[in-house]
Amino acid sequence: MDFAFDARTEELRAQLLAFMDEFVYPAEEVAEEQRAALASPWDTPAVVEELKAEARRQGLWNLFLPDAEHGAGLTNLQYAPLAEITGRSPHLAPTALNCAAPDTGNMEVLAQFADEAQKKQWLEPLLAGEIRSAFAMTEPEVASSDATNITTYIERDGDDYVITGRKWYISGAMNPDCKIFIVMGKTDPDGPDIRRQQSMVLVPRDTPGVTVKRAMRVFGYEDHSHGGHAEVVFDHARVPVSNLVGEEGGGFAIAQARLGPGRIHHCMRLIGMAERAIELMCRRAVSRQAFGKALAQQGVVHNWIADARVTVEQLRLLVLKTAWLMDTVGNRGAHTEIQAIKIATPRAVVDIIDRAIQLHGAGGVSQDFPLAELYAAARTLMIADGPDEVHQRSLARRELKKYL
Repeated sequence: MDFAFDARTEELRAQLLAFMDEFVYPAEEVAEEQRAALASPWDTPAVVEELKAEARRQGLWNLFLPDAEHGAGLTNLQYAPLAEITGRSPHLAPTALNCAAPDTGNMEVLAQFADEAQKKQWLEPLLAGEIRSAFAMTEPEVASSDATNITTYIERDGDDYVITGRKWYISGAMNPDCKIFIVMGKTDPDGPDIRRQQSMVLVPRDTPGVTVKRAMRVFGYEDHSHGGHAEVVFDHARVPVSNLVGEEGGGFAIAQARLGPGRIHHCMRLIGMAERAIELMCRRAVSRQAFGKALAQQGVVHNWIADARVTVEQLRLLVLKTAWLMDTVGNRGAHTEIQAIKIATPRAVVDIIDRAIQLHGAGGVSQDFPLAELYAAARTLMIADGPDEVHQRSLARRELKKYL
């Protein structure tokens, strides 16, 4: 593995850093002010659309897609430092570059598994940033950490599928620009192979029987900038059989293909969130005094900052190794490392942000600094994309197998 980034990556890094300084950071406060004046907090502030237009003009668009036909054609290793930079403003920068979840994972699913008609109808407007999307998998009535538990049914009725079920924490679904759901349910609930019971279908938001019921809060936040996290009810929602993604029984495999890149993208951005927290911690430490000397002169603050720097450097190397393995031996070959970063990164970043909050005192939990929202986002990622304990279980089994 070469630790030096290639010329294209360095060029894009410099361009993106300048874009963040000139456009994104100044827009953070503007976006909140504009959102407060909107008729609905779920509408998109004008400054976000301005950022998207500027990012597209500069070629900072769809950087996450390795498919050169649809995206920037970057490898995972090339994209990693760019995603890290966007993580410094996670509620704004990924959206500005059309690199925000859940659209990224949905675009990857459509690029890999959709037919040509589905790509034209849904992938093309997603790639253009004209619409948003949601991935409907998690359910409130079962432990969705085990995807075989899902109880949403997708029943064949002639030339249609009829979808019945209840989903929640469906990211992005509160945004009125969210026009399409990728819904995972069971087409063969009694099938002998529990990993072949599930399928995925495309369900337009305006389909009769689809109700976006309410916004779910995350640590009290409705997460307007992310499009919210909704509870969605499918009450005999009917779509054509042609809306099937891939093949019947292929839903579990598609979900795994989707979640691998999603996990590393989250970890890449988490590194950027940690860097933002360290920067805020250092600025606070040199600007505030307590007990007769600057916070930067307090020994405990030295320890927090030093430990944070060591941790971030370790995490970054593990994330880059994982990206490199995904490029060279594929997602399956990088399975252990994907699980390792999913376990290690959110946990460590939560701790770093927590120290930054502590250093800011009451300001750390206020709306005047981004730390509280960063904490909520990082802590949630210990649950999202499979709770850490599921990955620990799988990783431990893989290790133990060597000795059995």
